[in-house]
Amino acid sequence: METFLKFVKEMLKGIVRAIITYIFRKTFLDKEKSTRHRDKQQGGNRK
Repeated sequence: METFLKFVKEMLKGIVRAIITYIFRKTFLDKEKSTRHRDKQQGGNRK
């Protein structure tokens, strides 16, 4: 019974670590701009 509880505890640790790394990666590392910025408009005549 004790070994089963240790096993369950280790499984929960792994799951929690995976969830925390997923959330960290999504919030901080995978930030991409949703829209690209426009190029600056240049003055003068363009043909």
